[in-house]
Amino acid sequence: MTTFSGAIGVFDSGVGGLSVLHHIRRTLPDERLIYVADSAHVPYGDKSPHYIEQRSIALTRFLISQGADAIVIACNTATAAAAASLRRQFDLPIIGMEPAVKPAVAASHSGVVGVLATTGTLESARFAALLERYAGAVKIVTQGCPGLVEQVELGELHGEKTRDLIARYTAPLLDRGADTLILGCTHYSFLAPLIREVVGEDIVLVDTGAAVARHLQRRLQSELPARITGDASLQFWTSGDAAQATRIMSLLSGEDLSVRPLPHAFASN
Repeated sequence: MTTFSGAIGVFDSGVGGLSVLHHIRRTLPDERLIYVADSAHVPYGDKSPHYIEQRSIALTRFLISQGADAIVIACNTATAAAAASLRRQFDLPIIGMEPAVKPAVAASHSGVVGVLATTGTLESARFAALLERYAGAVKIVTQGCPGLVEQVELGELHGEKTRDLIARYTAPLLDRGADTLILGCTHYSFLAPLIREVVGEDIVLVDTGAAVARHLQRRLQSELPARITGDASLQFWTSGDAAQATRIMSLLSGEDLSVRPLPHAFASN
C-alpha cells in the first residue's frame, strides 16, 4: 500500500479558529497543522457570500500548496458561504462548522435554545435548513452579535465593552426563556468565561470544536487511511499584520507563537 504524509489545513476569518485548532491538537496530537487567520478581511459576518467564497477558495489553495490534504473551515460564516463550493472544486476532505443545535436541543429543559452568531451565519440558507431540521423539537431564538468578533481579534476578552456587548446580546434570548446558548461563531469560544459570568451558572453553553475534531478524525481514518503522521508541527499564517497576529494568537493560545505573513497572491482577492 502506498503511504504519504500530509497536513491538516485550518482557516478562519481571523483568530477564532484557534479554539477549533485546540481541539484538533488534542484529538490528533501527531498531525502537522497549518493555520491561516484571514485577519485582513475580518469580520466575515458583514461580507457578501460571494466575497467569503472567494476568500475561502484562495485560502484553501494556499493550504494545499503547503501540503494540506484535509481542510477544516474553522468558521461558521465561511462554512455557510463556501463549504459546498470548496467541496465541488477540491478533491480532499473538507470539514465545516455547524451550530450545535442537536446537543443544545438535548440539553434544554425549557424547550428554548438561543443562538449567538454572526449576521452572515444567521442569514445563510444552510442555517435556515438546520433550523428547519429541528423545527418543533424546541423553540430556537437567534441573536446576531456585531462587534464581538472584533473584540476577540483585539484580545479584549474581559473588558467592560466586551461585557456590555455580551449582556446586550444575551438578554433578549434569556428574556424569551432560553436555558441553553449555542456559541455559533468560533471566536465566541474565547468569550465563554465572560459569557458565563454574565448569564450565570444555570445556562448551558454549547460549543462545537470538540465535535469537529472528532469528525475530522473519522474522515481521515475512512478516506485517507494510508497517511503518515508524526510530525506534530505547527505553522501559523495571517493575511493581516503578522506582529499583531503573533501577539494576539499567543495570548489566546497561551503559547509563544510565530505568525508569518501570507504571500500577497493569497492575501487579497
